[in-house]
Parts: sequence; C-alpha cells; structure tokens
Amino acid sequence: MPINPGAAEFPHRQIAAQLRERIRRGDWNPGERLPSIPAMAEMFGVAKQTVQRTVDQLRVEGILITKPGSGTYVRGTRRRLNRLSRGRYGAHRGYHADLAARYRQQLAGVGREAAPPEVADAFGVRDGTEMLVRRHLVRADDATVEVGASWFRVTDATGTSLERAEAFGRPLYQEAEEAIGRRYASATDTISARQPSREEAEILQIRPDTPVLHLLHVAFDETRKPIEVAQATWPGPMTTLTEEYRIPAPVPDPDPDPGLTLA
Repeated sequence: MPINPGAAEFPHRQIAAQLRERIRRGDWNPGERLPSIPAMAEMFGVAKQTVQRTVDQLRVEGILITKPGSGTYVRGTRRRLNRLSRGRYGAHRGYHADLAARYRQQLAGVGREAAPPEVADAFGVRDGTEMLVRRHLVRADDATVEVGASWFRVTDATGTSLERAEAFGRPLYQEAEEAIGRRYASATDTISARQPSREEAEILQIRPDTPVLHLLHVAFDETRKPIEVAQATWPGPMTTLTEEYRIPAPVPDPDPDPGLTLA
C-alpha cells in the first residue's frame, strides 16, 4: 500500500484515506485489531510517527479506538440516537415508558447546584442561581455514550419526588408533571459542537481533542414558562442524531374570483 511522497496531501492523511477505505470494504471488521504501529510503518514505508498521526486522526474521527497495552481496534458502528424533543416525548404521551431499560440510563446524582450560564439563561434567572439538578449517564454495551442533567427550579421541586435520589419507573417528564402540577406543552432543542470538558472526556473515554455534540433541551408549559432544562453531551464522531417527520403538502392557491378579469 504505497503512498505518493510527491502528493500535496500529507502522508498521514494518505494513509488515513487508505485505512478508511479498507475498513469500509470489510478488510477489518468492528472490534478487529489492526496491525501494530511498527508493522504499519513498514507496510507503508513511513516513520512510526507518521502512522501514529494517522491513528490519532482516525481516533478523533471515531473510526479507531486504542486500548492501552492491547492495540488499536476498529470501533463499532456509529450509535444512532433519537434523543431530540420529538423522539423524547413520542408520537403520543407515554410513548417510551421503557426508556430507562432501552437506553440503560443510570442516575448519577441528585442535589442543589448553581445553574451554569446556559441553564440560567433558559430559565431567565441570574447565573449561579441555586437549582435542583438530576444527573444521569446513559450506557450502551460497555461504554458511556451520554452525560446528561435535568434542571428544575427549587421552588417547583422542593418537597416533591424530584428531590429523591432514586430512578423512576417512567420517563422523567411524566414524574415532573405530576410532582410540579404543570403539563409539558412544547419544547426546543439547541445542538452545538464543542470540545469536551476534562470530566466529560474521562467519562466518555475519548481524547480531550475529540469534539462532542451538546444538546440544550428546554421544556415549557402552556404559558411558555420553562419547567425543565435538560443537557445531554455525546461523543460527536461516534454519534448520529436522527429524527423522522412528515413534510406538509403544499396548500393549493384559492380559485380566483370568477367576477374578476385577470389582465
């Protein structure tokens, strides 16, 4: 598998392109170990540092994963998540009462904390306002694929089940509606890409330079007052967000008034 030393593309990118193609056509399957870095350096006729740069690039892209003391492996397929508003609440209420079981959601902590700026802005309060937060992790297979948190006003949550450090046998929004006494009527999702915090990188087991997708989910009652502000962070290269929806048919123009003469 030679590379072209006279090409404008850097050698490690040429190698990355070849490895991507070989993985796509099944030369190496998900979970299969690649040759060692010295072996690939000899294979491509380049320095080991060049191959290391290739591996680093493909790790950031989510194609490879390195297990210390074991080697470099092809990562499994992208995790397809339907975690946006429409998917969270479903076509009708109670759509996924089995949400926790399917996503293996694990409660990580419940308590009062100062709201970060994006949460404070969503609620329309000052930065650092004390709020109740319920933190969770979502696991798939043997990996953590989501770091999340749901924030509520202290005045809404005090003395309710939302303060209890226990998982509920139904979606959180249903528990919150009953506890707070207000119905979720609409929601907005804002998705952005950014670098992970140190804690997020450790929990998600990704390199600090691997981008993450971050969701800010704001749920409102019928008066447009926020009930819950939720955050979710996923490893970007390994995550695909999907949402299916219908496209309305065009509305036909009304027939012109037969009494009018069109020029």
